Amino acid sequence: MKIVELDGYAANPGDLSWDALRELGDFELYDRSAPEEVVERAKDADIILVNKVNITKEVMDRLPKLKYIGILATGYNVVDIVAAKARGIVVSNVPAYSTDSVAQTTFAHILNMTNRIAHYARLNREGKWSRSTDFCYWDTPLPELSGKTLGIVGLGNIGCKVARIALDFGMDVFAYTSKNAADLQEGIQKTTLDGLFAISDVLTLHCPLTPDTRELINKASLKKMKRGALLVNTGRGPLVNEADVAEALKSGKLGGYGADVMCSEPPSADNPLFKQPNAFITPHIAWATKEARARLLATCIENIKAFIDGHPQNVVNA
Repeated sequence: MKIVELDGYAANPGDLSWDALRELGDFELYDRSAPEEVVERAKDADIILVNKVNITKEVMDRLPKLKYIGILATGYNVVDIVAAKARGIVVSNVPAYSTDSVAQTTFAHILNMTNRIAHYARLNREGKWSRSTDFCYWDTPLPELSGKTLGIVGLGNIGCKVARIALDFGMDVFAYTSKNAADLQEGIQKTTLDGLFAISDVLTLHCPLTPDTRELINKASLKKMKRGALLVNTGRGPLVNEADVAEALKSGKLGGYGADVMCSEPPSADNPLFKQPNAFITPHIAWATKEARARLLATCIENIKAFIDGHPQNVVNA
C-alpha cells in the first residue's frame, strides 16, 4: 500500500509523529507540493493525503492507482468529490477535531476587541502606565460582555461550543440555524438572518462556505447591523466581502473585525483590511493547537485503517 502525504507541514511541522502511517504501508512525505508536482509525486499512490492541495478531476484521471483520498481537515472543497465518486475513489475528512480550539480563538478575538489586551500591553512597554498620574488608565471603551447579545451564524459543533462559552459570560445568545428551535440547547434562541443582523452586539460566523453563504457579509447586510457592532470570522474568508468590511470599519459602522481566515491565503499585502486599525487578523491558526493537530492526525490514521479494513468512515462522497 503506497501512501503519499502531499502537504504535511502545516498539520505537522515536526512536533508530531508520522510513524503510525509508516506502519500502514510505504509512506512518502512532502511538506508542500506545487500543482505541477502533484501527479508525479502521487502517480504510484493507492492513498493520498492532502490539506490544501487541490485534487481535481483532471488530477484523478492521471492517477489510475488511486483508491482513497484522506483530507487532513474538516472542509473538503479541495477535492472534486463528484469526480472521485465516479472513479470509485473514497474521500474521507476529519470532523470536529478543532472544535475547542476554534471556539477558543473566537473568544480570543472577541476579548481582544473588547478588552484590548495587546493594545495596553504595548502601551505599558512604552511606559504609558509608568507615567500615569492615577493608579490606572484607559483610552479605549471597555465594554462588559454580560448582557450583550451574541449572534451566531451556524450551529454546528463549533457554533454550539461558542454558544456555551457565551452563555457562561452572561451573554444573550441568538442563532441563525437550520435546526429546529425546540432542538436548540437551553439559552439559545433561534431567529432570522435579518433579525440576527439587527440585534447582535457581536456577530460570529460558523457556517460552511456555500454558494448561499459566500459574501454573506456585504454592504447590504452590514447596513442592517448595529453601529459599532463587532464581527468575528473564524469560518471561511469568503463568507465576507473584505472590501465592504474594510469600508464599514473605516466609517465606524463596524466597531471591530476579528478574523482568522481571509479570502486569499496567504493574503495580498495591500488587502484593504490591513489598513484598518480595528481589523485584527490572525494567520489561520485557530485549528493549529498541538492538541487539535494531534486529534487531526489520529483520526486521519483511523480513517485509513477503516478503509483498509473495508469499512471506511467519515466518508464525504458516499
